[in-house]
Amino acid sequence: MPELVVLGFEEMTKADEVVPQIEAMQREGLLDLADWARVIRRPDGKLDVRQATSTAGAGAAGGALWGMLFGLLFLMPLAGLAIGAITGGLMGKLADYGIDDKFIKDVGSQITPGSSALFLYISRATGDKVIERLRPFNPTLVRTSLSQDAEDKLRAAMTADAAADATAETTTETTEAAPTA
Repeated sequence: MPELVVLGFEEMTKADEVVPQIEAMQREGLLDLADWARVIRRPDGKLDVRQATSTAGAGAAGGALWGMLFGLLFLMPLAGLAIGAITGGLMGKLADYGIDDKFIKDVGSQITPGSSALFLYISRATGDKVIERLRPFNPTLVRTSLSQDAEDKLRAAMTADAAADATAETTTETTEAAPTA
């Protein structure tokens, strides 16, 4: 069963920077997503939502095809094409697959203005490799549909990795700054 994980980012552009990484992990077989959405909450409080799939576009394309086929039967292919596209687009717009739009807007309105969030509806993931690839973006766990135990483990893995990175950076800076004899 797919699980929902919402990652928050302190910067508005950060979620958009993560999307290519998510798509690369899907191509590599590290991650299978049923859906994803990106939300930016602008400093004025307005939300900018982008989803992986456009049901309106898919509905319009399917409706245009069926409309044209029915139009050919009645010797009006262009009228059928237009009516089918309009009807399909409306039906696609009304259909809501994947992550619920209301949920996206509700959680999006709760994040800090000037930040962003990434909603991942995960079917399967190679957890350790996915966390390792997301670590440079400094995500925070905003919300999940995981059990409390699984959520705690995920949160600990994300914070442990961040703490290990901070320790490694401090050690490197100290080593570079130390005088040599």
